Amino acid sequence: MKKLLQYASIGVWGGLLFGFDVAIITGAGPFVTRTFGLNSIEEGWAYSSLLFGCIAGAAVAGRLTDTWGRKRILIVVALLFAITSVGSALAYNLTSFIVARVFGGLAVGAVSVVAPIFISEVSPSQYRGRLVSAYQLFIVAGILISYFISYLLYDIGADNWRWMFAFGALPSVFFLFMLLSVSETPRFLYLKGQKEKALEVLKYIGGLELAALEIEKMEKSIKREKPDFRMRKDRSIRKLLLIGFVMALLLQMSGINIIINYAPKLFLSSGWDLNAGLFATFGIGIMNFIATGISILIIDKYGRRCMYIVGSAGMTITLTGIAMVGWMSVFSGMAALILIVLFCFFFATFIGPVFWTYLSEIFPNRVRGTAMSIPTFTQWIFNALIVLLFPLMLVTFDMSVIFGLLAVFAFFQFLFSVKYMKETKGKSLEEIENLWN
Repeated sequence: MKKLLQYASIGVWGGLLFGFDVAIITGAGPFVTRTFGLNSIEEGWAYSSLLFGCIAGAAVAGRLTDTWGRKRILIVVALLFAITSVGSALAYNLTSFIVARVFGGLAVGAVSVVAPIFISEVSPSQYRGRLVSAYQLFIVAGILISYFISYLLYDIGADNWRWMFAFGALPSVFFLFMLLSVSETPRFLYLKGQKEKALEVLKYIGGLELAALEIEKMEKSIKREKPDFRMRKDRSIRKLLLIGFVMALLLQMSGINIIINYAPKLFLSSGWDLNAGLFATFGIGIMNFIATGISILIIDKYGRRCMYIVGSAGMTITLTGIAMVGWMSVFSGMAALILIVLFCFFFATFIGPVFWTYLSEIFPNRVRGTAMSIPTFTQWIFNALIVLLFPLMLVTFDMSVIFGLLAVFAFFQFLFSVKYMKETKGKSLEEIENLWN
């Protein structure tokens, strides 16, 4: 078990860097806006530039990881995280800041594809749900750390935001050293014809009995594949890609990253000052961390589909509540805090961990990296667009209109999960391939 955790920790640490880089702008953003004198459009670019880099990172990472391997791509990712953290901290104008954040986004987009694959490919089926969910826990931990750093450095001077970004270089270097201590995943090694090395890694992770069982499953899976396989010619893969695409679209259109990136701004619009808004945001981060921990404990008990249905229903109700209090002109700071906390609870417990777990499971071994990059790429596109446009939306539309629209998308997510998701709990990756055939 200790050796399994050694491998799984590689992927989950990538999640921590993912969460930190995405969320550090939440606390640093108001000070970046003040330093460079940004208008609402420029502010949107400052907040969303990393996410546009994520689109490119997610687009290329899948094919590269199927060609070069999971470990090599993650090493490049670790280096990019460290370099761009320092680059963001040293930015001297908006353009240099955006360039550094876009390159940081390449790392975040790549790790969002490769880390869940890495974890799923080293994890036995009985542990896979919890271990891939631990990846989501570390994303939330990275978000929480960024909130804490932002609050801690709030009043150290005009360059406080620079230190917020620079802090990200420390876990990036640690991530690099962790990667140098492990081998490639056994499934990738097997697919590249290195059967003996794959068996060696499986023995190291789980012992001889587990290694023999997993190798047998891989052999059966490879025998079922056609040599001239192409994703676009395979009807079952097209169906899975469509499921992944819609899940990614609805995940972002239901508004989680508006909360993650703009929580202090929402509290400011509700009458709170910036210091109180940052503190409330840190409190939301703590709740997210606890809720994600709960998710890890229950995901392999209650399953992916059931949790997604419950979470989607809860998000629909809480977003509708935010829209209603906005419509009644009583969007006070306390009402905002309660409803946002409830919304985040449903997302962190039932949606976030399940989304990444489900995507890492449903695609066949032979194209997992390439196929998973498509829904991951999709969610980054809509994430970037929402974060880019939200400052402009906030000054153009009433709060009730914005959150009412988000509630509609959350309801569509509920309907989709009821009709199209299939349960993958307790099944091997090879068994899951047959669910849609």
